[in-house]
Order: sequence, then structure tokens, then C-alpha cells
Amino acid sequence: MGFETDAVHAGEEPNLKEGGTGDVTAPIHLSTTFARKKTDTPTGGYAYSRTDNPTRHALEVRLAALEKARFGIAFSTGLAAETSVMLALLKSGDHVVAFDDLYGGTKRLMDKIFADKFDISVDYVDATDTKNVERAMKENTKLVWLESPTNPLMKLCDIKAISQIAKKKNAIVVVDNTFATPYLQKPLVLGADIALYSTTKYINGHSDSMGGAVILSDEELYTKVKFLQNSAGAILSPFDSFLIMRGLETLALRMDRHDKNAIQVAEFLESHDAIKSVRYPGLKSHPQHELAKRQMSGFTGMMAIELEGNMKTAKKFLEALKIFSLAEDLGSVKSLAEHPASMTHASVSKEFREKVGITDTLLRLSVGIEDINDIISDLENALKVASR
Repeated sequence: MGFETDAVHAGEEPNLKEGGTGDVTAPIHLSTTFARKKTDTPTGGYAYSRTDNPTRHALEVRLAALEKARFGIAFSTGLAAETSVMLALLKSGDHVVAFDDLYGGTKRLMDKIFADKFDISVDYVDATDTKNVERAMKENTKLVWLESPTNPLMKLCDIKAISQIAKKKNAIVVVDNTFATPYLQKPLVLGADIALYSTTKYINGHSDSMGGAVILSDEELYTKVKFLQNSAGAILSPFDSFLIMRGLETLALRMDRHDKNAIQVAEFLESHDAIKSVRYPGLKSHPQHELAKRQMSGFTGMMAIELEGNMKTAKKFLEALKIFSLAEDLGSVKSLAEHPASMTHASVSKEFREKVGITDTLLRLSVGIEDINDIISDLENALKVASR
């Protein structure tokens, strides 16, 4: 099936057998437990909702289908998905190679929890240069952790080349594909072992459900992560599963509109005197534009911009926006803006932020699906206010 067909139908085929109800939309199964006739035979394979739930299972089937993968595992948040992967696949003394530009919560998890409490060492490298990843690999390297594009600097890495390097070292490659979504990029097809998502973002798309997902095809890895999902209990609720299923139905349509709006916003901002730089993979000026064209089928609605001025300029700009909401989220149908240094990456040290390029005037924009003229007008007005 094509992507758009799977996004509407996978995991939600009506049960037309005798006794079935023929639901066109998967119902929300709120039951925490499931009765059975025999002690050793769970009804329909379901025993307890932490272990498995029909609504969550339907979502997991759809997520796997969209990635052309065998397995999907849904979690309560993106960070719960990340934590489960690390707990399932790492042990004390192991080493991780990670992109130096990661979501602040991911870096906090690695540094403050796994490094400090579990003796997991992490080396952060600029993975835009594949050789940096290769040089950082050690005998005890178990995971290579990537984002592409990254949050917030919109850096890209060659997923295929890095996956080939990791396989020679028997390391597992995890790609946080939240910005791109499976519609625009498929990490598993490119050679990665695990595609990871905050489903809170584009996957759901409406800022009304939190969740995370791990998608993979290797049965051994699946068994380990699935065991953690059940034993640690960071499961996605039936209602959130239903909302994300609903959101996925329009993912392709939304991403096309996000992409169309974002390139026009990027071109407008790149030509504006008050803008120091625009980082958007769809622009020819992006240092990895050619790589983006090779491994992505679109460029998403995310971008990073740097204003001329200082922290005060950035705050004035953000507070003058009307259509863009100032909020720590992304991937919504609504346009959103945030200040990484004081919001999403506030937990990252100022020294490290400046080292990787997260300055006080760097802003992250998530371009929504509103009328493009209204979006640009809003940005133009905010730039005028900030420049005064």
C-alpha cells in the first residue's frame, strides 16, 4: 500500500466476522483488564492493558506500516521511548556516540541520568562529518544516537553512511526522526536499526496528545524494548493512542502544506536585513542541501533563524508575534516559535550551547498550515517591533 493508504487504514481494518462490530474507526478500549474463559488463554491475546491494549496495538501496527517496519512500540512520551531504548540496550560501562546537536531533554537524560547514575559514557560529535562518528567509536560503543534534522540547528547527517560504519563495529543506530516524520524520511530504509519519535509533534499534529514511539524490524531488539515497555510501564494511554491514530490520517497532507509554507518563509527571512542567518534544509544555502535532497523527500516545516541583535531583540520579536504562539512544542498545525537558549535547551550549559551554535538570538520556528500571507505578515511585523 502507498503511504497515504497505510496512514488511513493500517491497524484499523473493520472486523466484519460474525460477532464483529464493523467499526470503521478503532474504538477506544478503556478497560484495564480483559476477562478470559480459560486460565491459560487470554481473550484475543489481551490480558492487561499495560502489557497490551487493542487501541494501542492498532496504533503500533500503523506506525510500523508507515516506516515499512515489522514492529511499532508506543510510549507515554518521546523521552519515555528514549529511556526505554537506553535501559533495554545499554549496561554499565557501555559507550554512546551522539550527535552534538540534540534535543535538550535527550542530552539531559544522557548526562544527568545515564552518565551520572549508570556509568554510561557519551561522546558528542559533529555528525555532519561522518568521519567524526567513525573516530569516536570505541570497543565498548553500543549505540550511535542521531537526529536528522537536528533540534534546533537543523543539521543533517548521512544516515546510510553512518549506519554502515556502526554495523562494522556492532553498534546499534538510533535515529530520532521527529522533525522529518516517516513521510519525508525513513531511517530504517537508510540502514538505521531504530527510528524514534516524539509522537507529540508532527505524528499527532494537533498539540493535544503526548506520546513517543520506537519503530524497528529486528526481532531481538524488539523483544528487549517491548519487555521494557511492559516491565517499566511507560505506556501510551488508549485515548492518546486514538488521538494519534486520528492525526496520522492527515500526516501526508499536513506535511506537504508545512513544507510548502516553510520554504516561502525561509526565502522571505533569508532576504530580510534583520535576519543574520536561516537554517532550513530546503534552501540552497544550507550546507547539507544536497544530502537533504538525497535522503529526504521534503524539508519539513522546521527551521532555525538567528536575528541581528541580542537577547533583548529576540525576546521583543517573540513577544510581538500574533499568529505564532510562543511555546515549547513543534509540529502542530498551528505556527509555533521558541527560544532554545531559555526554553528547550535551558538545561544545557551555556558553554556547550555556544560551542554548538545555540546563541541568545537563535530562534526555532515551526511553520504551521495557516495562510502563508498571514504567516509572513506576522513575522514581518514582529521583525519591525524587534528592530525598533
